[in-house]
Amino acid sequence: MSNKGKEEPTKEMTPPQKHELTGAETTRPGHVFTPAVDIFETEAAITVLADMPGVKAGGVTIDLRENVLSLDGTVGASEGEKEQVLVREYDTGSFHREFRLSNLIDQAKIDATMEDGVLRLTLPKAESARPRKIEVRTA
Repeated sequence: MSNKGKEEPTKEMTPPQKHELTGAETTRPGHVFTPAVDIFETEAAITVLADMPGVKAGGVTIDLRENVLSLDGTVGASEGEKEQVLVREYDTGSFHREFRLSNLIDQAKIDATMEDGVLRLTLPKAESARPRKIEVRTA
């Protein structure tokens, strides 16, 4: 993902800076990573693409509480039962990322799909936040 042409996030979502979680206390063993995201906006919705390599749809948990959208995903070891690790360059662990949503998002209509390790969230805008065209009539 390139920063070229990257704009400031809209008021509807404010993502934290990308980083690996370090020094944070977790209740899970192992590494906790922050998934990289791309965020796109149209008049009707905001789309978030979160990279979670190795995570399957059943390993993703999305929680929405008090306007905070939390993404969690877990990826386990890839070796089989009888295989022994000789070299490991890919760390396994968990992914975690949170976004604070404004009231401009229709939270009841949020949709999520997972394909090839990429989580796609569609956050529809509330009708009040969508631009509309007002017709001008003659008097």
